[in-house]
Amino acid sequence: MPAFDELRDSLVYIRVVHHIQGRIRLKLVAGYESLAGQGRQARQFQSILDRTPGVHGVRVNLLARSCTVEYDPQVIPVEAWDDFLTGVESPAAAILEQILREIHREILHDEL
Repeated sequence: MPAFDELRDSLVYIRVVHHIQGRIRLKLVAGYESLAGQGRQARQFQSILDRTPGVHGVRVNLLARSCTVEYDPQVIPVEAWDDFLTGVESPAAAILEQILREIHREILHDEL
């Protein structure tokens, strides 16, 4: 698995298409690499999200280039997703980034 910052850098290709409290739908925008690369990155993101506290479900649709995440807004603040994905530095985004970094570290440790 690549470094967390490499995964973080690819977030510029992800847009929020729908968001209600507890459920967010993300879309991969044009300009991203091949479908094979998308699949690899999607599996890596899904692996992280599947183990993230407060995330109840993750559905990835490679053909639609989208992902739906069901989450607990008491664990992950609603505004964290938009702020984190757009690079806005906020307390909410910092909470989500810290959670994701910890899970990424756990996954790397498990792979050793």
